[in-house]
Amino acid sequence: MGTAVIDFVTGRPVRRDIDVAWIHGAPSTAQNTDPEIQVFDYDEHTVILRQSMSIDREAPFLFLLFGNTRAVLIDTGATAAADVFPLRRVVDELVKRWTAAHPRPEYGLLILHSHAHYDHIAGDGQFAGRPHTEIVGANLRSVAEYFGFADNPLVVANVDLGGRVLECLATPGHHETAVTFYDPYDGLLLTGDTVYPGRLYVNDWPSFVDTIDRLLAFCADRPVVHLLGCHIEMTTTPRVDYPVEATYQPNEVPLQMTLAQLHDIRAAIDRIGQSLAGRQVFDDFIICVDTD
Repeated sequence: MGTAVIDFVTGRPVRRDIDVAWIHGAPSTAQNTDPEIQVFDYDEHTVILRQSMSIDREAPFLFLLFGNTRAVLIDTGATAAADVFPLRRVVDELVKRWTAAHPRPEYGLLILHSHAHYDHIAGDGQFAGRPHTEIVGANLRSVAEYFGFADNPLVVANVDLGGRVLECLATPGHHETAVTFYDPYDGLLLTGDTVYPGRLYVNDWPSFVDTIDRLLAFCADRPVVHLLGCHIEMTTTPRVDYPVEATYQPNEVPLQMTLAQLHDIRAAIDRIGQSLAGRQVFDDFIICVDTD
């Protein structure tokens, strides 16, 4: 019997709710009951992971997407030690579960990153030596070479997972290595730390403006169901975020954002103009500019 090929191309993305109570820390260590990693099945072929705030206050989100020949893990979290943050074990279990449901004689894993800050790359070492695994470094040279951005930073690169082809864009502004991933199968735009419900730290203002414009143009002719960044920092009260050192966030807004909110970020850029100093507060996000 041959391997069943999953059709990741036909049809438009199905809008699915992200109806989940994310782990969000605890008032004290003694009261913490969160798992090290929360696993949420967005659908049969897409998994969203969140690291516990009890391990690292950044509590980043990670994304595991399955194709016919390999899966991709986007980001590896904020903690290197597998005994504290068992990412490799959790990912291996999820791959085993998926391949049990969709048998393959051999199945690969690709590791990519939204950008090179520590809280998105710390777990890379857990995958060193894993069979059938490719880890693309998060440094600028590795990113540019892998995606072809060195020759053309405006190219839309394709990453084929076996019939499930991600579109990948260089999106600097927050960080020079930042990459945004679009999944046509689910209609998910994975925006890393460039766009998320929280403090949008900008270290290159012109690049950030260009990136937002490019994302809006990119999304204009593609069905985008959700924008998913890598953090939540806003409370359910508009214009109010959690403190930077917070390890307990009981009233978070949802992770998912909309194209309308991406347009709101563009409008905020126009309002800010050339007044780039410090922190600019808006209902759903805060823009923090540091160009020194």
